[in-house]
Amino acid sequence: MNNIEKIKNKILKGERLLKKDGIFLLKSNDLLSMGRLADAENQKRSKNKVFFNINCHVNITNICVAKCSFCAFSCDKGDSRAYEMSLEDIINKIRSSLNAGITEVHIVSGLHPDKPFDFYLKVIKEINCEFPSIHIKAFTPVEIKYFSNISGLSIKDVLVRLKDAGLGSMPGGGAEVLSRRVRKEVCPEKATADDWLDIMETAHLLGLKSNATLLYGHIETEEEIINHLLSLRDLQDKTGGFQTFIPLPFHPDNTGIDQVNKPTAFEQLRIFALSRLMLDNFEHIKAYWVMTGLKNAQLAIHFGADDIDGTVVDEKITHAAGADTAEGLTVGKLTSLIKSAGKIPVQRDTLYNIIKTY
Repeated sequence: MNNIEKIKNKILKGERLLKKDGIFLLKSNDLLSMGRLADAENQKRSKNKVFFNINCHVNITNICVAKCSFCAFSCDKGDSRAYEMSLEDIINKIRSSLNAGITEVHIVSGLHPDKPFDFYLKVIKEINCEFPSIHIKAFTPVEIKYFSNISGLSIKDVLVRLKDAGLGSMPGGGAEVLSRRVRKEVCPEKATADDWLDIMETAHLLGLKSNATLLYGHIETEEEIINHLLSLRDLQDKTGGFQTFIPLPFHPDNTGIDQVNKPTAFEQLRIFALSRLMLDNFEHIKAYWVMTGLKNAQLAIHFGADDIDGTVVDEKITHAAGADTAEGLTVGKLTSLIKSAGKIPVQRDTLYNIIKTY
């Protein structure tokens, strides 16, 4: 019996995969066998449904005090590329997206050197006041840590104030790779791996759901990827607060790590399958089409993914790193993409309540 068959038997028996299993899968070139196993696991949870939502991304500013070598989006104040949105700009952008039927606004930004925590608190309050039916998913653990630093408030107090203002959930960004070595190398000025996990745990215990991510394809090792997945799985066992896992292929253009190549389609699909098999306590795996590309996102829904994010509207961060995908998609394009792959498109809200099945 080969190793793939042994892993299949473990899964059929309901046994949890171990670190050594993950390492084997990450090195395996038997992509089709992995895909079949991952798709079967997906079928147990979502049948043939593939989820998406109608959302709008707001990146308040690209001015950032963290000097992450993998980031092409951030810049210093005074840089010719620098921008920052006012509260009025943010409200107007969301208002301009209302006709598209958005149910979610997704906010992620740079760590601005001058804006106080009260500014971000006011952003959430005003969005919630102006658009009470729209779910606000905002601020990664990296941003929450920064808010704590600049305000002098505890992590819990920052989250409580944001939640009271109208924060509905958190995105999963800023995780990169949960490895001390990797973070020291590529993002030494921002939240540590332990910070990220602790902040997510605090958010979950306060009733805030979140996503989780992995940025792969730069300087991480195979073991570090598996350790990352195991850290997420352990926290999910503890809190149950993660909704979906999103593996993000690194885009090297315009970054400080531009000597590497973007992960190939083969490598991306292997990570999707691996994620679905290792993260047995995550309900959903997302193929974020902005970073994978539309074709790979379509393939990923046969390799463990059951979500392709949403309409997005005007994404800036990945496009700064050379993404050649559109900055937004129509519902028609998303549903066509899913249907042509033989799956059933399902519009959801942020918390995975079904709005419409196509």
